[in-house]
Amino acid sequence: MKFHHLLFACLVGIAFQASADTYPKNPKIDALNYAFRIGLSDATDEITVEMTMDVRFVGEGVTTLRLDLINAGAGKGMTVTGVTRDGQKVEYTHSNNALIISLSPVPAVNERRRYVVSYKGVPASGLKIAKNKYGDRTFFSDNWPDKARHWLAVIDHPYDKASSEFIVTAPSHYQVVSNGLSIETSDQPNGMRLTHWKNSVPIAPWLYVLGAARMAMQTVDTFEGKPIETWVYAQDRDAGFLDFAEPTKKVLEFYSDYVGPFAYERLANIQSNSVSGGMEAASAILYSESSVSGTKSLRWRNVVIHEIAHQWFGNAVTEYDWDDVWLSEGFATYFTLLFIEHAYGRDEFVQGLKDSKKTVLNFEAKNPDYTIIHKNLSDMEKVTSSHTYQKGSWILHMLRGVVGEENFWKGIRTYYARYFNSNATTADFRRAMEEASGQELGWFFEQWLNKPGIPKISGTWTYDAKAKQVKLILNQTQTTGPIRMPLEVGVYVKGQDRPALTRIEINVASGTFTIPSDKEPEEVKLDPNVWVLMEGEGVRRK
Repeated sequence: MKFHHLLFACLVGIAFQASADTYPKNPKIDALNYAFRIGLSDATDEITVEMTMDVRFVGEGVTTLRLDLINAGAGKGMTVTGVTRDGQKVEYTHSNNALIISLSPVPAVNERRRYVVSYKGVPASGLKIAKNKYGDRTFFSDNWPDKARHWLAVIDHPYDKASSEFIVTAPSHYQVVSNGLSIETSDQPNGMRLTHWKNSVPIAPWLYVLGAARMAMQTVDTFEGKPIETWVYAQDRDAGFLDFAEPTKKVLEFYSDYVGPFAYERLANIQSNSVSGGMEAASAILYSESSVSGTKSLRWRNVVIHEIAHQWFGNAVTEYDWDDVWLSEGFATYFTLLFIEHAYGRDEFVQGLKDSKKTVLNFEAKNPDYTIIHKNLSDMEKVTSSHTYQKGSWILHMLRGVVGEENFWKGIRTYYARYFNSNATTADFRRAMEEASGQELGWFFEQWLNKPGIPKISGTWTYDAKAKQVKLILNQTQTTGPIRMPLEVGVYVKGQDRPALTRIEINVASGTFTIPSDKEPEEVKLDPNVWVLMEGEGVRRK
C-alpha cells in the first residue's frame, strides 16, 4: 500500500549508473490502447472481462505478445477463455501469471494489430470487492505498484504507457467512475447499467482506476475548461463536498504555471476503501475512506496536493524503470512543499522540510546502506520507502540550492516538456538540469542517489579581532565518507537583524575556512536558510 500520508546513458563527469529493474521489457512492442469491457455482479465476486488491445510492433522478429495476468488458483485469479484477432482464434498459453499470445504471421515493423482477450475470475488483489464503512458493497481498484495484473490483462510496467477505456456493466444502484471522460451511461435489461469511460492520454497501468459504489458526485469547478469533480459515498455527500472543495483548482493552476500543461481531460477526487492514503490514478485520484470528515483536515489537504502533483510527476512524466521511482515519489513530495511555500508561506514550507528531515534521520539510522536508486529491483514490496519520498524530496530541494532558483525551474520545465506523456530516467532528468544550469552535476546525482549517507558535521570557530575574520573548522563524521556540498554559513553579530552569509564548499573529512567579519560574532550557524540535508547546523565557539 502506498503511504502518501507520510507526506511530508553516458554523460560527462562521474559515470552515472543506469537503472534497470528485472521486468522482461520488449521495446519492439508498443501498447496503444486497452479497452476493458467488464461485468460486475452482486451475486458473485467473479468478474468477466473482454479486453481489446490495440498494439503496434516497432521492431523486427516479434513472435509473441506477452501480457501479465494472474492465473487462477486457490479459488482466485483469472482464467482465459479465448484470444481472437479479426474474429479468428489465436493460439496462446497462460501460465506463470503470463499470457503469451502467438503472433502468426510475424508482424511487419510498424504494423498495428488488435487482439481480443476474454477471461473471468475472482481478483485476489488489484480490485477490492468489499463492504465500505457503511456496510455497502463496493468495487475499487488498487493497482499500485504491479497489481493491475490481478484483474487486467496488460503489460504491467510503467515503461509502456497506453490510453484506456472501461466499459462496465453493473447493477444500476452503483455509480461507476474511471479515468478520462464519461462517454455513455445507459440502463440495460434486468436492472443493470452500462457506463463507459474513455481516457485518451497514455498512462502506466498502475494509474488505471475503477470504482463502483453508491456515490454522490459534484462538479466543483472547471480548470481550463476541464471539469473538477468530487466523488464520495452517498452518506458522506455534505462532508465530502466540503472537504474536497479546496485546494484542487489552485494546485492545478500552480503546477500548470510553473511546470507545464495539465495532461488530462478532467480531475476527480474520489473517496474509496481500497487505499489507506492516496493513490494518484491519472485524472481520477483515490483517497481513503477516512479522508472525509467534514473538517477540511490539514493532513488530507496535503495529501490532495501530493496526489495532484503526481499528475505531473509519475503520471505525465513516468519513470522508465521501477529503480527510478523517486522520479515519481520524491518529486510529488517536494512539489507538495513548493505549493505550500507558494500558497501558505515559507514558514510552513520550512516546517515541512524539517518534518521530512526527521523521517530521513530515523530511516537512515536503521538502514545506513540504503540508496535512493534501486539496483535492478525485483521485489516490488521494496519499491518505495520513506527515503524515496522524504530524502528524494530533499535531494530536489538541495539541487534547487545548487543550481539556483531560475535554473531549477528552467530545468524542471525542460524535463517536463521533453518527456510529457512519456517515460524518463534519472539520467534524463540530470541532463535537463545540466542544460538549464550549465553545470556538470554528475557528482551531485552520484552521491545523493547512488550512495547512502548524509553529512554529519561537528565544528568549532574562533574570532581573530586583529585580522577581522572568523576561523571555522568543520569535520564530517559520517561513516559513508565525505560529501561534497555548497554550504551557507551565517555569522550573527549583535545589533544586526540578519546574519552575514558566506558560501563555502565542504568536500573533505576535515576542513578549515576563514570568513571575514568586522565585528566579533555572537553565533556562527551552518545552513541558516535550510538548504542542505545534514546533521549539525550549530558549531560551538572554541
